[in-house]
Amino acid sequence: MCIRGLRIRSIARVNQGNLFPAGVPGFAPGYAYKSGFLSEAEEAQLIGEIERLPFARARYREFLANRRTVSYGGSYDFSAQQLKTAKPIASFLHPVRNRAAAWAGCAPEDFTHALVTEYAPGVGLGWHRDVPDFELVVGVSLLNGCRMRFRRYPPKPREKSIAVELEPRSIYRLQGAARWEWQHSVPSVPALRYSITLRTLRR
Repeated sequence: MCIRGLRIRSIARVNQGNLFPAGVPGFAPGYAYKSGFLSEAEEAQLIGEIERLPFARARYREFLANRRTVSYGGSYDFSAQQLKTAKPIASFLHPVRNRAAAWAGCAPEDFTHALVTEYAPGVGLGWHRDVPDFELVVGVSLLNGCRMRFRRYPPKPREKSIAVELEPRSIYRLQGAARWEWQHSVPSVPALRYSITLRTLRR
């Protein structure tokens, strides 16, 4: 079943009334999704810039992930569990940051961190919540879509995940309950995909 971009795979012992309270556009308060956020021309321009970036494999302590990333405005050191400084957000990302801020209801300057990620075919992202240094999380999908899965945090016994289809050129928002009370992951993607993740600092 699909509801506003959500494909429900089934959740044991939880009814739809609890998952989709009146007036909440998604599986939890704070989640929002919009398809067609970017035009094909805007997407092509961003991809042209992204393809020239110096991507490097993401590091989690001693583990090197297959995902490749470029971080702006801050880089999280998982060994030290500390957010360290990084170069300012690149100017080619300013237009999409401005539009994302208007859509999410914040000032563009509130997005102090930007992460550009390359997902090669067969690459995914394991279960996690974004590090607690950040508050609002907004993501834009480019080139190809993917499925993002959500489950409550901490996970509950026998409760299955919710699958959300993220279309190319779409945008999603995580804040409030959707940000703090749920984890998310991305199964292995079938085709090359890029994402732009914008985050505000937690106050």
